[in-house]
Amino acid sequence: MNEKTLPYARSFRDLVVYQRQRQLARRVFEVTRSFPREEAYSLTDQIRRASRSIGAQIAEAWAKRGYERHFLSKLSDADAEQNETQHWIETAQDCSYINSSQADELLNFCREIGRMLGSMKEHSADFCTNGTTHVRETPDFFTDSSALITDH
Repeated sequence: MNEKTLPYARSFRDLVVYQRQRQLARRVFEVTRSFPREEAYSLTDQIRRASRSIGAQIAEAWAKRGYERHFLSKLSDADAEQNETQHWIETAQDCSYINSSQADELLNFCREIGRMLGSMKEHSADFCTNGTTHVRETPDFFTDSSALITDH
């Protein structure tokens, strides 16, 4: 795909990394439903909060594209939340609340999100355009409508 045929990302919702985060957060929610009741305000809350915060940080980064340093800072925050989510997944596995298959699935989501965020940081100038409201993306960052998350 050459640059002239690439679609524009008009919102953070168009970013693959944001869509993957939503998938991760949804899976985390589903998996944590079976956690013991005594974990409701500790592990369950922590892993859900961290996995959801990744998307919030990506949305904030998108809004701060006018200032590359701010954009990078928010992407770094998203990556930190992604790492925290990995920690809580491993903690849940250590406590035998999730099995290795579930942990691997969730950790793979996290690693994919981390790679995308790292690439976005490396190419931050491509996202931080002078006052434009949209950005032409490489295929790595943009998705077509067939990959959009649909709510059940």
